[in-house]
Amino acid sequence: MTTASKDSFGARATLNVGDASYEVFRLDAVEGSERLPYSLKILLENLLRTEDGANITADHVRALANWDPAAEPSTEIQFTPGRVVMQDFTGVPCVVDLATMREAVTTLGGDPSKVNPLAPAELVIDHSVIADIFGRPDAFETNVDLEYQRNKERYQFLRWGQTAFDEFKVVPPGTGIVHQVNIEHLARVVMTRNGQAYPDTLVGTDSHTTMVNGLGVLGWGVGGIEAEAAMLGQPVSMLIPRVVGFKLHGELPAGATATDLVLTITEMLRKQGVVGKFVEFYGSGVSAVPLANRATIGNMSPEFGSTAAMFPIDAETIEYLRFTGRSADQVALVEAYAKEQGLWHDPSIEPVFSETLELDLATIVPSIAGPKRPQDRIQLTDAKAAFRAALGTYAPATDTTSTVDEASEESFPASDSPAFAASGNGSSGKPFDSHSAAATAEGRVSKPTTVTLDGQTFELDHGAVAIAAITSCTNTSNPSVMIGAALLAKKAVERGLNRKPWVKTTLAPGSKVVMDYYDRAGLTPYLDKLGFNLVGYGCTTCIGNSGPLQDEISAGVQESDLAVVSVLSGNRNFEGRINPDIKMNYLASPPLVVAYALAGSMDIDITTEPLGIGSDGQPVHLADIWPTPQEISDTIASAMSAESFASSYKDVFAGDERWQSLPTPTGKTFEWDPQSTYVRKPPYFEGMTMETTPVTDIEGARVLAVLGDSVTTDHISPAGAIKADTPAGKYLTEHGVERRDFNSYGSRRGNHEVMIRGTFANIRLRNMLLDDVQGGYTRDFTKNGEQAFIYDAAENYAAAGIGLVILAGKEYGSGSSRDWAAKGTSLLGVRAVIAESFERIHRSNLIGMGVLPLQFPQGETAASLGLDGTETFAITGVTALNDGETPRTVKVSATKADGSTVEFDGLVRIDTPGEADYYRNGGIMQYVLRKMVNS
Repeated sequence: MTTASKDSFGARATLNVGDASYEVFRLDAVEGSERLPYSLKILLENLLRTEDGANITADHVRALANWDPAAEPSTEIQFTPGRVVMQDFTGVPCVVDLATMREAVTTLGGDPSKVNPLAPAELVIDHSVIADIFGRPDAFETNVDLEYQRNKERYQFLRWGQTAFDEFKVVPPGTGIVHQVNIEHLARVVMTRNGQAYPDTLVGTDSHTTMVNGLGVLGWGVGGIEAEAAMLGQPVSMLIPRVVGFKLHGELPAGATATDLVLTITEMLRKQGVVGKFVEFYGSGVSAVPLANRATIGNMSPEFGSTAAMFPIDAETIEYLRFTGRSADQVALVEAYAKEQGLWHDPSIEPVFSETLELDLATIVPSIAGPKRPQDRIQLTDAKAAFRAALGTYAPATDTTSTVDEASEESFPASDSPAFAASGNGSSGKPFDSHSAAATAEGRVSKPTTVTLDGQTFELDHGAVAIAAITSCTNTSNPSVMIGAALLAKKAVERGLNRKPWVKTTLAPGSKVVMDYYDRAGLTPYLDKLGFNLVGYGCTTCIGNSGPLQDEISAGVQESDLAVVSVLSGNRNFEGRINPDIKMNYLASPPLVVAYALAGSMDIDITTEPLGIGSDGQPVHLADIWPTPQEISDTIASAMSAESFASSYKDVFAGDERWQSLPTPTGKTFEWDPQSTYVRKPPYFEGMTMETTPVTDIEGARVLAVLGDSVTTDHISPAGAIKADTPAGKYLTEHGVERRDFNSYGSRRGNHEVMIRGTFANIRLRNMLLDDVQGGYTRDFTKNGEQAFIYDAAENYAAAGIGLVILAGKEYGSGSSRDWAAKGTSLLGVRAVIAESFERIHRSNLIGMGVLPLQFPQGETAASLGLDGTETFAITGVTALNDGETPRTVKVSATKADGSTVEFDGLVRIDTPGEADYYRNGGIMQYVLRKMVNS
């Protein structure tokens, strides 16, 4: 983006690097800049370079330089990201909206070619591959073929976008996961454009965009709605945040992995409370954290709740850039710029922070997290007991409780490895064989169910591991845990172990580099032998693209209502997310994923009980096959090289023969296919004029849903498989789509008709308007309060001209930054959401779609106020926004059936002037469109 900074501080200067010279904006021109945390220095440079005297002023620069670490955020600034990165689930609707904007601009008398990304925008197609086929040599090719068959319309549309829009590039399917491709290839660390050099910054349409924070790049996940605005040159409105300093020292012990570290950090930061804050790592331990581990930590920022989780630039960053094949000129620029601008990490200098935590890396122990939240860390030694404690929530109490006497069983000695020493006396257990699906079932509900699969008969019970998946950017970008998993597989195969036959085993790396170093190290055959064949380069299991369980397993699970589990090396394990047949989900490092595939059950203490019996008839324990740190580092040194990265990425935008042979539409505006069930023109701009319509109060509204705490965007936003008997399934059937071709909600994000019908349709949603009913249902008060699908009820309310509200608890909208959680809410006719507290991205996305976010008074809840959702709501005082004012509170009045009323002041969560502008315009897209036509 070209910029003509007013340069009130005289910061403009020249930086010479080799034969090149660049315009830079020097941070030391601003008094007070040297004491700022690294992340705020990057924001300061951003303001200096984009100072226009209107949106970004000298006062904003001063406010940032004089940042008070102890103060609550109150100063709004406008941050202009250097680029935008997208994945296809969230990227398709962005491009659909841009295509729709081109038509709307034309209708309003503007120039369609003005609708163009003004910042580089890169989209990686990584969310569409489904692990349908697994455990076979042809799994990858078959899954990619299926992906193209299902997604041909979307991919043709994205290819049109690649040609129609300037500054928009697409990384084709079968290449890698957006965040791993970002750190290994796309990230610049220092950007150059129009003769300027400046820090690489970005927003991404996936909350795990923060993975790039590990490289010293400031960026975070936003909804697709905000990403579109950023692409079109709109700055991101934000409050100068609090910054939490996280001091690291020491080194990881043998047996502990980067995954164990990040699960510990997640637990610590969730307890600390970092929602809306930046987290920044500092101290002597930083230089001992490899770049891959930094990226693993940065990736989990949404799971802590922070906006970003930054590591500074240092020698480790430079070495990584060199190793991943960046040019010598780029590497030299990054080092020179960082040192010149005071952005180079100096462990002897401690910036000021709002609050601090400290962690000795030597205290990290093997861990998993689950069964439904990433912050619920469990020490591996306690995993069996924790599983049993949680099981009662998921397994019917009518199941029999086994009373086997544990002490009477044949026992095997626990390993004496310090990494896996059990706490207390340890426990013993039977070895697994193909007829036993769980270790002893004493003291817990049990429902052994006989299943025959591929000629083998065995018993499934609660706790059986139905999916073991090495998946997701969090860990597949980290060679130490990926090599660790493969070495563990090698040792297991050499001892004669195999996966249990009921386990669906999948390997979905984040880039082709992983398979390259597996092949070079000769480790691929061992993973294949255990069923961990390559299934695709994409997000697969972590986002619900696990594919179906084998029919026989699925039937056994459903018939006995078994609480079976998935173990995945991912970052998300929310209920209903991974697979509809699986109730309990555990996050674990890749080596532990392999170990649980061998064990076959969560009801076993894998630190003391054997994983199985070896070919020599002896029990094999986890410690017997756990690779040493030396074995891992030796393998990395011999199998990885800069050439590997260079060859994997040399034609990254070109794609394979499948991609290149797709017929592609042309033209400035897209020719919508009226028959398409994937890509449809959305209704956001219908009837829009250049003048804004005044904001109105809300009268006579009914409650669509009453929701509890921690309702995530996974509960709200359509995700996973589409069932035939749902409104979305019925819509597709009516449009001639066969059941087998329904595909996932994520793949149909370009069709608003499917997405509205899937909003709030998660199978685990609990709407407290109904008793003991799960799924996308509500009471329809146009039909005397009878039970109905949420979509069907919303249609009836819309026909009757009745607006809707949602009542919710704490942390409403946590989880992925899903634009459809807000778009679907808006299109269902919801005018306001009243919650105890909101997650940052979802709150701003609601405003971006014209929905009013309100909070209950401090300490109050729907229940404490006596609200049950049967009331009729009025919200008054909203019209103050028409006068340019944002009211602090509005009056909420709920009238019950007997005529009595409950009244309270709802806190208005429109937090910045920019958000108020969006709300007045009916949404962010309408605001941007009017601005474009006027320009």
